[in-house]
Amino acid sequence: MTLSERTASFIDLYDKGNCPFLDRLETESIAARVPIIRRGTASCLRFLIKLTKPKRILEIGTAVGFSALLMSEAADEEAHIDTIENYDKRIKAAKENFLRAEESGECNMKPGRITLYEGDATEILKSLEGEYDMIFMDAAKAQYIVWLPDILRLLKKGGLLVSDNVLQDGDVIESRFAVTRRNRTIHSRMREYLYELKHRDDLETVILQTGDGMTLSTKL
Repeated sequence: MTLSERTASFIDLYDKGNCPFLDRLETESIAARVPIIRRGTASCLRFLIKLTKPKRILEIGTAVGFSALLMSEAADEEAHIDTIENYDKRIKAAKENFLRAEESGECNMKPGRITLYEGDATEILKSLEGEYDMIFMDAAKAQYIVWLPDILRLLKKGGLLVSDNVLQDGDVIESRFAVTRRNRTIHSRMREYLYELKHRDDLETVILQTGDGMTLSTKL
């Protein structure tokens, strides 16, 4: 199971937060019921970026831009972030938030630091070239296993793949018959994805209970 709400809240009390703009965006997003990464996930992501100092980052699942801006804040000055989003309403919101962050002078956000790719991740991933130091997966969970071949093609040796929401609020540990019918495809594909990450010879992976579950994989 993921961390209990009480335990997660206790840990979150010690979080120092982000730049003022991100703190405001987090409050706005929660009030509007817009899905953004949980505080435990955000803290882990910040730590990983500070530790590994990636210069080229790829995110699948921009949403309103919160996590891209968080990675921008944590990354070194010369780092660049490419991010992919398919939902028109969220693309519009993300563009507005990137501009607001740039105008505020916060989140280490400068012109051209984040590139937003609009459209289906399956097609966009196939079109991308070069290697990324870090890839953050936080989009349609049933597609993780579908995207994995291109993700591994784009991830450099020694690079870090971070996958969010892999425990699906605990559903992934249940029998497929214990989850609602509409969630069974996600359930089976996520289990397949976790098995693949843990059993590939070219990856070393750890599964964490942070947030709604994360995996950290390094390419060998």
